[in-house]
Amino acid sequence: MTPTDSAIEQLGELFIMGFSGLELSDETSAFISQAGIGGVILFSANYENPAQVAELNNQIQECRRELPLWISVDHEGGKVQRFKKPFTKIPEASVIAATGSPKVAFDISELIAKELKAVGINLNFCPVADINTNPKNPIIGNRAFGTTEDEVSKMVTAIVRGHLTNGVQACVKHFPGHGDTTVDSHLALPKVNTPIETLRDREFRPFSKAFKSRCSMVMTAHILFPHLDPKYPATLSPTILKTFLRDELRYNRIVISDDLEMSAITDNFGAEEAPKLALEAGCDLLIYRSEAAARHAYISLKKALEEGRLNPEIVLTAAERSRTLKREVLMPYEAVRIAELGNKIGTPENAAVIQKILPQQE
Repeated sequence: MTPTDSAIEQLGELFIMGFSGLELSDETSAFISQAGIGGVILFSANYENPAQVAELNNQIQECRRELPLWISVDHEGGKVQRFKKPFTKIPEASVIAATGSPKVAFDISELIAKELKAVGINLNFCPVADINTNPKNPIIGNRAFGTTEDEVSKMVTAIVRGHLTNGVQACVKHFPGHGDTTVDSHLALPKVNTPIETLRDREFRPFSKAFKSRCSMVMTAHILFPHLDPKYPATLSPTILKTFLRDELRYNRIVISDDLEMSAITDNFGAEEAPKLALEAGCDLLIYRSEAAARHAYISLKKALEEGRLNPEIVLTAAERSRTLKREVLMPYEAVRIAELGNKIGTPENAAVIQKILPQQE
Protein backbone atom coordinates (compact mmCIF):
# COMPACT_ATOMS: atom_id res chain seq x y z
CA MET A 1 0.00 0.00 0.00
CA THR A 2 1.39 3.42 -0.97
CA PRO A 3 1.58 6.29 1.58
CA THR A 4 -1.34 7.95 -0.25
CA ASP A 5 -3.49 4.81 -0.01
CA SER A 6 -2.62 4.48 3.71
CA ALA A 7 -3.47 8.15 4.28
CA ILE A 8 -6.85 7.76 2.56
CA GLU A 9 -7.50 4.65 4.66
CA GLN A 10 -6.70 6.58 7.86
CA LEU A 11 -8.22 9.95 6.95
CA GLY A 12 -11.42 9.39 8.92
CA GLU A 13 -9.43 9.18 12.18
CA LEU A 14 -8.85 12.95 11.89
CA PHE A 15 -12.55 13.84 12.20
CA ILE A 16 -14.69 14.63 15.23
CA MET A 17 -18.18 15.18 13.88
CA GLY A 18 -21.61 16.06 15.14
CA PHE A 19 -24.84 14.49 13.88
CA SER A 20 -28.54 15.03 14.45
CA GLY A 21 -30.92 13.02 16.57
CA LEU A 22 -31.16 11.02 19.77
CA GLU A 23 -29.99 7.82 18.11
CA LEU A 24 -27.66 6.92 15.28
CA SER A 25 -29.27 6.63 11.85
CA ASP A 26 -28.20 3.81 9.54
CA GLU A 27 -26.59 6.39 7.21
CA THR A 28 -24.55 7.97 10.02
CA SER A 29 -23.37 4.67 11.46
CA ALA A 30 -22.40 3.49 7.95
CA PHE A 31 -20.34 6.65 7.37
CA ILE A 32 -18.61 6.39 10.78
CA SER A 33 -17.65 2.75 10.25
CA GLN A 34 -16.79 2.90 6.52
CA ALA A 35 -14.72 6.10 6.77
CA GLY A 36 -13.23 5.08 10.13
CA ILE A 37 -14.29 8.35 11.76
CA GLY A 38 -12.14 9.08 14.82
CA GLY A 39 -14.73 10.66 17.08
CA VAL A 40 -18.04 12.41 17.54
CA ILE A 41 -19.20 15.52 19.40
CA LEU A 42 -22.57 15.56 21.15
CA PHE A 43 -24.78 18.60 21.64
CA SER A 44 -27.97 19.34 23.62
CA ALA A 45 -30.05 18.06 20.68
CA ASN A 46 -28.43 14.62 21.10
CA TYR A 47 -29.45 14.43 24.77
CA GLU A 48 -32.75 13.45 26.37
CA ASN A 49 -31.68 11.64 29.55
CA PRO A 50 -28.67 9.67 30.86
CA ALA A 51 -29.96 6.25 29.76
CA GLN A 52 -30.66 7.50 26.23
CA VAL A 53 -27.25 9.15 25.79
CA ALA A 54 -25.48 6.10 27.27
CA GLU A 55 -27.32 3.85 24.80
CA LEU A 56 -26.38 6.26 22.00
CA ASN A 57 -22.71 6.16 23.03
CA ASN A 58 -22.71 2.36 23.11
CA GLN A 59 -24.26 2.45 19.63
CA ILE A 60 -21.55 4.86 18.41
CA GLN A 61 -18.78 2.61 19.74
CA GLU A 62 -20.23 -0.35 17.85
CA CYS A 63 -19.09 1.49 14.69
CA ARG A 64 -15.45 1.46 15.80
CA ARG A 65 -12.61 -0.22 13.98
CA GLU A 66 -9.90 -1.61 16.28
CA LEU A 67 -9.92 1.36 18.70
CA PRO A 68 -12.81 3.21 20.38
CA LEU A 69 -14.00 6.58 19.12
CA TRP A 70 -13.50 9.84 20.94
CA ILE A 71 -16.95 10.71 22.26
CA SER A 72 -16.80 14.37 23.17
CA VAL A 73 -18.93 17.19 24.53
CA ASP A 74 -18.69 20.83 25.67
CA HIS A 75 -19.51 20.50 29.36
CA GLU A 76 -17.81 23.44 31.08
CA GLY A 77 -20.64 24.52 33.37
CA GLY A 78 -22.69 27.71 33.39
CA LYS A 79 -24.13 28.47 29.93
CA VAL A 80 -21.96 25.81 28.30
CA GLN A 81 -23.35 22.53 29.68
CA ARG A 82 -24.87 20.30 27.02
CA PHE A 83 -26.41 17.69 29.34
CA LYS A 84 -29.06 19.14 31.64
CA LYS A 85 -31.13 17.40 34.32
CA PRO A 86 -30.57 15.06 36.04
CA PHE A 87 -26.86 15.87 35.47
CA THR A 88 -25.56 18.06 38.28
CA LYS A 89 -25.78 21.72 37.34
CA ILE A 90 -22.22 23.06 37.25
CA PRO A 91 -21.54 26.73 38.04
CA GLU A 92 -19.60 28.78 35.52
CA ALA A 93 -15.83 29.15 35.78
CA SER A 94 -15.90 32.63 37.32
CA VAL A 95 -18.00 31.33 40.24
CA ILE A 96 -15.65 28.40 40.82
CA ALA A 97 -12.67 30.76 40.63
CA ALA A 98 -14.24 33.14 43.17
CA THR A 99 -13.58 30.50 45.84
CA GLY A 100 -9.84 30.99 45.26
CA SER A 101 -9.46 27.27 45.90
CA PRO A 102 -7.86 24.87 43.40
CA LYS A 103 -9.11 22.06 45.68
CA VAL A 104 -12.73 23.14 45.03
CA ALA A 105 -11.97 23.27 41.28
CA PHE A 106 -10.49 19.76 41.46
CA ASP A 107 -13.53 18.39 43.34
CA ILE A 108 -15.94 19.91 40.78
CA SER A 109 -13.81 18.59 37.93
CA GLU A 110 -13.94 15.09 39.42
CA LEU A 111 -17.72 15.35 39.69
CA ILE A 112 -18.06 16.47 36.03
CA ALA A 113 -15.75 13.72 34.79
CA LYS A 114 -17.44 10.96 36.80
CA GLU A 115 -20.89 11.90 35.46
CA LEU A 116 -19.62 12.14 31.87
CA LYS A 117 -17.68 8.88 32.11
CA ALA A 118 -20.79 7.14 33.47
CA VAL A 119 -22.61 7.69 30.15
CA GLY A 120 -19.60 6.92 27.92
CA ILE A 121 -18.08 10.37 27.30
CA ASN A 122 -14.28 10.17 27.18
CA LEU A 123 -13.35 13.72 26.05
CA ASN A 124 -14.59 17.04 27.43
CA PHE A 125 -13.72 20.31 25.69
CA CYS A 126 -12.90 21.93 29.00
CA PRO A 127 -11.36 23.87 30.72
CA VAL A 128 -11.25 27.32 29.15
CA ALA A 129 -7.61 28.42 29.61
CA ASP A 130 -8.26 31.90 28.22
CA ILE A 131 -7.58 34.90 30.45
CA ASN A 132 -10.47 37.36 30.51
CA THR A 133 -8.36 40.46 29.90
CA ASN A 134 -10.98 42.34 27.88
CA PRO A 135 -14.21 43.27 29.69
CA LYS A 136 -15.95 43.74 26.30
CA ASN A 137 -15.29 40.14 25.27
CA PRO A 138 -18.60 38.77 23.91
CA ILE A 139 -17.79 35.07 24.03
CA ILE A 140 -15.44 34.25 26.94
CA GLY A 141 -16.40 36.48 29.90
CA ASN A 142 -17.49 34.33 32.86
CA ARG A 143 -16.34 31.18 31.07
CA ALA A 144 -12.80 32.22 32.09
CA PHE A 145 -11.37 31.53 35.54
CA GLY A 146 -10.06 35.06 35.94
CA THR A 147 -8.35 38.15 34.59
CA THR A 148 -4.77 37.22 35.52
CA GLU A 149 -2.46 34.44 34.43
CA ASP A 150 -1.97 33.14 37.97
CA GLU A 151 -5.72 32.90 38.75
CA VAL A 152 -6.43 31.06 35.51
CA SER A 153 -3.42 28.71 35.66
CA LYS A 154 -4.23 27.50 39.22
CA MET A 155 -7.79 26.60 38.29
CA VAL A 156 -7.05 25.18 34.84
CA THR A 157 -4.43 22.74 36.15
CA ALA A 158 -6.83 21.59 38.88
CA ILE A 159 -9.62 21.00 36.35
CA VAL A 160 -7.26 19.05 34.06
CA ARG A 161 -6.11 16.81 36.93
CA GLY A 162 -9.67 16.16 38.12
CA HIS A 163 -10.70 14.98 34.66
CA LEU A 164 -7.65 12.81 34.02
CA THR A 165 -7.88 11.15 37.44
CA ASN A 166 -11.37 9.96 36.44
CA GLY A 167 -10.65 8.70 32.96
CA VAL A 168 -11.91 11.63 30.86
CA GLN A 169 -9.54 13.59 28.64
CA ALA A 170 -9.54 17.35 29.20
CA CYS A 171 -8.93 19.70 26.27
CA VAL A 172 -7.66 23.19 27.11
CA LYS A 173 -8.94 25.94 24.84
CA HIS A 174 -8.54 28.23 22.84
CA PHE A 175 -4.80 28.46 22.02
CA PRO A 176 -3.09 30.93 22.00
CA GLY A 177 -5.84 32.74 23.95
CA HIS A 178 -9.36 34.04 23.27
CA GLY A 179 -9.59 36.39 26.25
CA ASP A 180 -8.71 39.68 24.57
CA THR A 181 -11.26 39.63 21.74
CA THR A 182 -14.22 41.93 21.05
CA VAL A 183 -15.67 39.76 18.27
CA ASP A 184 -17.36 36.33 18.51
CA SER A 185 -15.51 33.92 16.21
CA HIS A 186 -18.78 32.04 15.62
CA LEU A 187 -19.85 35.13 13.65
CA ALA A 188 -16.69 36.76 12.27
CA LEU A 189 -12.87 36.60 12.40
CA PRO A 190 -11.52 38.38 15.52
CA LYS A 191 -8.13 40.10 15.49
CA VAL A 192 -5.92 40.43 18.59
CA ASN A 193 -3.02 42.86 18.41
CA THR A 194 -1.30 41.71 21.60
CA PRO A 195 2.52 41.76 21.24
CA ILE A 196 4.43 38.46 21.27
CA GLU A 197 6.14 39.14 24.61
CA THR A 198 2.81 39.80 26.35
CA LEU A 199 1.34 36.60 24.88
CA ARG A 200 4.37 34.65 26.13
CA ASP A 201 4.21 36.13 29.63
CA ARG A 202 0.44 35.95 29.96
CA GLU A 203 -1.69 33.97 27.46
CA PHE A 204 0.70 31.05 26.84
CA ARG A 205 1.24 30.24 30.51
CA PRO A 206 -2.06 28.56 31.50
CA PHE A 207 -1.66 26.30 28.45
CA SER A 208 1.96 25.51 29.27
CA LYS A 209 1.06 24.66 32.88
CA ALA A 210 -1.86 22.48 31.72
CA PHE A 211 0.55 20.51 29.51
CA LYS A 212 2.82 19.98 32.54
CA SER A 213 -0.28 18.60 34.32
CA ARG A 214 -0.39 15.94 31.55
CA CYS A 215 -3.14 17.50 29.46
CA SER A 216 -2.90 15.75 26.08
CA MET A 217 -5.32 17.88 24.04
CA VAL A 218 -5.46 21.54 23.11
CA MET A 219 -8.03 23.36 20.97
CA THR A 220 -7.06 26.18 18.63
CA ALA A 221 -8.61 29.65 18.39
CA HIS A 222 -10.13 31.00 15.18
CA ILE A 223 -8.39 34.32 15.85
CA LEU A 224 -5.90 36.39 13.87
CA PHE A 225 -2.81 37.38 15.88
CA PRO A 226 -0.96 39.75 13.50
CA HIS A 227 2.15 39.84 15.73
CA LEU A 228 2.42 36.04 15.42
CA ASP A 229 1.06 35.52 11.89
CA PRO A 230 -0.39 38.40 9.83
CA LYS A 231 -2.11 36.08 7.34
CA TYR A 232 -3.73 33.11 9.08
CA PRO A 233 -5.80 32.67 12.27
CA ALA A 234 -4.28 30.29 14.84
CA THR A 235 -6.24 27.24 13.59
CA LEU A 236 -4.71 27.62 10.12
CA SER A 237 -1.30 29.03 11.10
CA PRO A 238 1.84 26.85 10.86
CA THR A 239 3.74 29.61 12.68
CA ILE A 240 1.42 29.56 15.70
CA LEU A 241 0.91 25.79 15.86
CA LYS A 242 4.42 24.65 14.95
CA THR A 243 6.84 27.45 15.89
CA PHE A 244 5.10 28.53 19.09
CA LEU A 245 3.00 25.58 20.29
CA ARG A 246 5.12 22.62 19.19
CA ASP A 247 8.66 24.07 19.23
CA GLU A 248 8.60 26.79 21.88
CA LEU A 249 6.16 25.20 24.34
CA ARG A 250 7.41 21.69 23.45
CA TYR A 251 3.89 20.33 23.14
CA ASN A 252 3.82 16.96 21.36
CA ARG A 253 0.30 15.64 21.87
CA ILE A 254 -2.99 16.30 20.05
CA VAL A 255 -4.02 19.63 18.52
CA ILE A 256 -7.76 19.94 17.81
CA SER A 257 -9.35 22.64 15.66
CA ASP A 258 -12.29 24.57 17.01
CA ASP A 259 -15.45 23.91 14.95
CA LEU A 260 -14.48 24.49 11.32
CA GLU A 261 -18.05 25.46 10.45
CA MET A 262 -17.73 28.73 12.38
CA SER A 263 -18.01 31.88 10.28
CA ALA A 264 -14.48 33.05 11.20
CA ILE A 265 -13.21 30.18 9.02
CA THR A 266 -15.89 29.50 6.40
CA ASP A 267 -16.40 33.17 5.43
CA ASN A 268 -12.69 33.81 4.99
CA PHE A 269 -11.08 30.57 3.85
CA GLY A 270 -13.85 28.43 2.35
CA ALA A 271 -15.14 24.99 3.22
CA GLU A 272 -12.92 23.29 0.61
CA GLU A 273 -9.58 24.83 1.56
CA ALA A 274 -9.96 25.23 5.35
CA PRO A 275 -9.55 21.55 6.38
CA LYS A 276 -6.42 21.20 4.23
CA LEU A 277 -4.95 24.42 5.67
CA ALA A 278 -5.76 23.27 9.22
CA LEU A 279 -3.95 19.94 8.74
CA GLU A 280 -0.96 21.59 7.06
CA ALA A 281 -0.79 24.11 9.89
CA GLY A 282 -0.53 21.36 12.51
CA CYS A 283 -4.05 20.40 13.60
CA ASP A 284 -4.43 16.66 14.19
CA LEU A 285 -8.20 16.47 14.65
CA LEU A 286 -10.85 18.55 12.89
CA ILE A 287 -14.22 19.34 14.48
CA TYR A 288 -17.37 19.67 12.37
CA ARG A 289 -20.60 20.20 14.24
CA SER A 290 -22.71 18.76 11.39
CA GLU A 291 -22.43 15.47 9.55
CA ALA A 292 -23.00 17.16 6.18
CA ALA A 293 -19.99 19.47 6.61
CA ALA A 294 -17.84 16.57 7.91
CA ARG A 295 -18.70 14.51 4.83
CA HIS A 296 -17.92 17.46 2.56
CA ALA A 297 -14.53 18.03 4.21
CA TYR A 298 -13.73 14.30 4.15
CA ILE A 299 -14.38 14.16 0.38
CA SER A 300 -12.34 17.32 -0.28
CA LEU A 301 -9.36 16.01 1.71
CA LYS A 302 -9.57 12.60 0.02
CA LYS A 303 -9.48 14.38 -3.34
CA ALA A 304 -6.51 16.51 -2.22
CA LEU A 305 -4.63 13.32 -1.29
CA GLU A 306 -5.48 11.62 -4.60
CA GLU A 307 -4.38 14.68 -6.59
CA GLY A 308 -1.12 15.09 -4.65
CA ARG A 309 -2.14 18.45 -3.12
CA LEU A 310 -1.94 17.14 0.46
CA ASN A 311 1.15 15.38 1.78
CA PRO A 312 0.02 11.92 3.01
CA GLU A 313 2.61 12.04 5.84
CA ILE A 314 0.60 14.86 7.47
CA VAL A 315 -2.47 12.62 7.65
CA LEU A 316 -0.52 9.55 8.81
CA THR A 317 1.25 11.50 11.59
CA ALA A 318 -1.99 13.06 12.86
CA ALA A 319 -3.86 9.74 12.77
CA GLU A 320 -1.06 8.03 14.71
CA ARG A 321 -1.13 10.76 17.39
CA SER A 322 -4.83 10.13 17.93
CA ARG A 323 -4.47 6.35 17.95
CA THR A 324 -1.49 6.45 20.32
CA LEU A 325 -3.49 8.38 22.92
CA LYS A 326 -6.51 6.11 22.41
CA ARG A 327 -4.34 3.08 23.14
CA GLU A 328 -3.08 4.77 26.30
CA VAL A 329 -6.40 5.98 27.72
CA LEU A 330 -9.35 4.21 26.04
CA MET A 331 -8.22 0.60 26.21
CA PRO A 332 -9.47 -1.87 27.22
CA TYR A 333 -12.86 -0.66 25.99
CA GLU A 334 -15.96 -1.42 28.03
CA ALA A 335 -19.52 -0.56 27.05
CA VAL A 336 -21.58 1.54 29.48
CA ARG A 337 -23.71 -0.45 31.91
CA ILE A 338 -26.96 1.46 31.69
CA ALA A 339 -28.52 -0.17 34.75
CA GLU A 340 -25.86 1.45 36.97
CA LEU A 341 -26.46 5.07 35.92
CA GLY A 342 -28.93 6.01 38.64
CA ASN A 343 -26.36 6.03 41.41
CA LYS A 344 -23.76 8.00 39.43
CA ILE A 345 -25.53 11.08 38.03
CA GLY A 346 -27.19 13.94 39.90
CA THR A 347 -26.55 12.32 43.26
CA PRO A 348 -27.02 14.10 46.62
CA GLU A 349 -23.24 13.79 47.12
CA ASN A 350 -22.63 15.70 43.88
CA ALA A 351 -25.19 18.35 44.83
CA ALA A 352 -23.37 18.77 48.16
CA VAL A 353 -20.07 19.50 46.37
CA ILE A 354 -21.77 22.34 44.45
CA GLN A 355 -23.65 23.66 47.46
CA LYS A 356 -20.39 24.22 49.30
CA ILE A 357 -19.59 27.03 46.88
CA LEU A 358 -23.06 27.99 45.72
CA PRO A 359 -25.55 27.44 48.54
CA GLN A 360 -28.46 28.94 46.60
CA GLN A 361 -28.10 26.53 43.67
CA GLU A 362 -30.69 23.77 43.39
